[in-house]
Amino acid sequence: MTTLTYDYGDQMAAVGPLGRVNDPHAHDLCAIHTDRLSVPKGWTVIRHETLRT
Repeated sequence: MTTLTYDYGDQMAAVGPLGRVNDPHAHDLCAIHTDRLSVPKGWTVIRHETLRT
């Protein structure tokens, strides 16, 4: 499981370790959805290296 956070203003999404705080801009994802993640054209995705196997 990972947590996806996003920022519309910066057009950025980040995927990292499972979050522990309740953030309205954070969504927990299973491994399948983490791998299939796509974002709108022009957005940047940051994937934390600790997730790489």
